Amino acid sequence: MDIWLYLMYALAYLALFIIMVRSMKRNGIASLSNVLILVILPLIYDNTILGVGSWIGEGQTLEVLNTARYWMHAIFTPLLIVFSLGILRRARVNWANTSAALWITVVYAFAAFMVELVTVLLNLSLEAEVKYGVLSYASTNSPSGPPIMILMVTLALLVSSIILWKRTGWFWMFIGVALMLVGSMVDIPVESAAITNAFELILLTSLVMTKLHQDRN
Repeated sequence: MDIWLYLMYALAYLALFIIMVRSMKRNGIASLSNVLILVILPLIYDNTILGVGSWIGEGQTLEVLNTARYWMHAIFTPLLIVFSLGILRRARVNWANTSAALWITVVYAFAAFMVELVTVLLNLSLEAEVKYGVLSYASTNSPSGPPIMILMVTLALLVSSIILWKRTGWFWMFIGVALMLVGSMVDIPVESAAITNAFELILLTSLVMTKLHQDRN
């Protein structure tokens, strides 16, 4: 079942990518919130590789493809911090439009990348594993506990979603972040490693919805 779930996720992210491209054609690319498209692309790749891994088969090719998954995750996921500032700027939150806010955001996003680089990538060692029919190469030395980079990104999204809700009444971004947090903390009694990725898809969908809502307004 997981193979098909990952492929369905890849198609869903592809749909979000197309929606973002159309939005950018209509409204321009100047907004910081457009960095969201750079986060969606690696998710298409990530879920596709997980979905087709058993068909590619164990070996160097699949290992290289999975190594790219880890690097793309580290490079592009921190851009959600920049997205968080972008939606506040479009909501006309005064302090978000200052150069200081931009610099702090860039430094924070870079710090999130560096944390992932030091804690995961520099010591990355992959080993083939099969989970629920999905063949992939997974890290053998991942740090224990929740990933620090993800916590940093989630904090930025959560704070921004609360400010946006208070400022404009738009609460769907907060719902998306909250559901992802719940999904990451609750042990779902289902024999699947892919089912929890649905909460990530819900989050990204809420972010795209937020972008489109601001485009209309």
